[in-house]
Amino acid sequence: MLQIKVILPSGCSEDISLPLSSKVGDLRILAQKALRQRFLKLATAKGEVLADSLQALQEVGLQDGDQVTAIALEAKISASSGAFTFWFCGGDHLVTWGDVECTADVSGRSLKSVQRIKASLGGFAAIQADGSVATWGHHLSGGDSSPVQGQLTNVQQIQATQWSFAGIRADGSVVTWGSPSTVRYGLVAQEHLKNVCHVQSSLAAFAAIRADGSVVAWGDERFGGNSSPVHDQLTNIHHIQATNGAFAAIREDGSVVTWGNPESGGDSSAVQDQLRNVQKIQATGRAFAAVVADGSVVAWGHVALGGDILEVRDQLKNVQEIQAAVDGAFAAILADGSAISWGHPIFGGDSSGVQSQLKGVRQIQATTCAFAAILADGSVVTWGNPSSGGDSSQVHDQLRNVQHIQATNSAFAAILADGSVVTWGDQLSGGKSSAVQDQLQSVQQIQATESAFAAILADGSVVTWGDPHGGGDSSGVQNQLRNL
Repeated sequence: MLQIKVILPSGCSEDISLPLSSKVGDLRILAQKALRQRFLKLATAKGEVLADSLQALQEVGLQDGDQVTAIALEAKISASSGAFTFWFCGGDHLVTWGDVECTADVSGRSLKSVQRIKASLGGFAAIQADGSVATWGHHLSGGDSSPVQGQLTNVQQIQATQWSFAGIRADGSVVTWGSPSTVRYGLVAQEHLKNVCHVQSSLAAFAAIRADGSVVAWGDERFGGNSSPVHDQLTNIHHIQATNGAFAAIREDGSVVTWGNPESGGDSSAVQDQLRNVQKIQATGRAFAAVVADGSVVAWGHVALGGDILEVRDQLKNVQEIQAAVDGAFAAILADGSAISWGHPIFGGDSSGVQSQLKGVRQIQATTCAFAAILADGSVVTWGNPSSGGDSSQVHDQLRNVQHIQATNSAFAAILADGSVVTWGDQLSGGKSSAVQDQLQSVQQIQATESAFAAILADGSVVTWGDPHGGGDSSGVQNQLRNL
């Protein structure tokens, strides 16, 4: 028998006895049970990570009386439009499920200590500990990075459009892959993509802020890929926001510069004199809303989809936060805890029917065309398109002590204080969870694709529901999830 001491960084330790013929996987399973940690990374006293579960303990040099360090890994789920990836920060394996074209069958793939994962419409990109990048999913959405793999070194950040990725390297240079047109534009802009600090994206274009506060944009010009008309104004920029087809950049003095599709907020000339001392900007798919230092709001873009605040201007005082329903409405939380919405009524722009209930609002979540507000007492108020989550009357009595709400395109899922979950909205998009309700206990977090939810429980297991083709059916990978 081998006697191995497994120690957590906190100092907590357990002595584990196992046969001489045991493998790394056997030690990990016993350590998980003894330390009550679902996911662990094991390393020898020499710092060598024990990654191969099938490798014999004697092969890795472990002897009776040795000590092994165990590092608890945080479980996470990332989502594209139709697929999920389950992983853990610092882990070496992942499991994917959902739309077959978005997963590319990489479940169980060995990586190199994943640090972050970013998703496009149908692809995923993972930054690993050594700064390299691993990609999977639909090749037309950036799931294949092989043409630029040699350039993907020392990557610090990744941003995504629907069809492309842009990776910022440690030296401030940028590598783009995915959509051929976006890559082509990226190559043209390459000589200017130096000392980049941050990248923002619209549906099909990127905008990069450089260390000197200047901006470089590339991609489809119809979606904001050409900033040359305002090039001279793009100085001292510290933040950029985007609609589907336009960008809005906040300068250090609080003024704003916009470009891109005029019907999506690329033209702010009508409100330019009002855009002073801007603190933050939020966006729907076709309009922008800026919060000014005095707590007022300035909006522009598509008039019917959030770009016009004429009817609620007098009510928008002391605004603290703004949430957006992408299809075309905004909801603002005021300092007194009330909330006001504007935009297209069908998309949640009219909250008059529940205005008296919107008191003590502490958080607002949105589907594409409905809102859900969590009040201070843990109850929930909803409005907007009824079939997309705007009507929660059937579960109203269950929505008590709500801690957090997540949303697909057309449904909501609320985590209660006791770890249970309440859902409503479009049943096919996750609004109905009755088939898995008994399993939804001790839920720690929920993520969503466009039409399905995935919940991580306290024991590290995963429960999914919603559109099977959009990630709502994980039955085919449950064995892999259990064996991670």
